[in-house]
Amino acid sequence: MSKNEFICDCNIIHKEVVDNTLKQMKDYNLFNKMAEFFKILGDTTRIKILFALDKNEMCVCDIANALSMSKSSISHQLGTLRRSGIVKCRKQGKEVYYMLDDNHVKQVFEIAEEHIEHKI
Repeated sequence: MSKNEFICDCNIIHKEVVDNTLKQMKDYNLFNKMAEFFKILGDTTRIKILFALDKNEMCVCDIANALSMSKSSISHQLGTLRRSGIVKCRKQGKEVYYMLDDNHVKQVFEIAEEHIEHKI
C-alpha cells in the first residue's frame, strides 16, 4: 500500500454532508475543554491513578503504596485531576478519599482501556 492511497483525489464537494456536519458542529469552547480533558489524561502517572480509582475509592497513602510512588507526587497529580473535574474527594475524619468524579469519567476511562486491550 502506498502512502498516497489514503489521500482523497476528488474535487467534488458533498454539500449535503458538509452542511449536515456544520449544523451539528459544537461551540469552539467545548472543543477546547475536550482537548484539555484528553490532555490531562495523556500522562501515564495520572492514568495509573485513574486505574486505581476505577477499582476502588482510595486515600493518597493507599494510592502511593499501590503505585510505589511518593505521597507528594500522588497529591500533586490528584490536585490536577481534581481541578479538571476528573476526580473528586470526600473527607472522613482526618482521611481524604478520592474517587472518579462521575460515571462519565468512569465510562471514558473503561472504554479507552477496552479499546486499547482489543488492539494489543
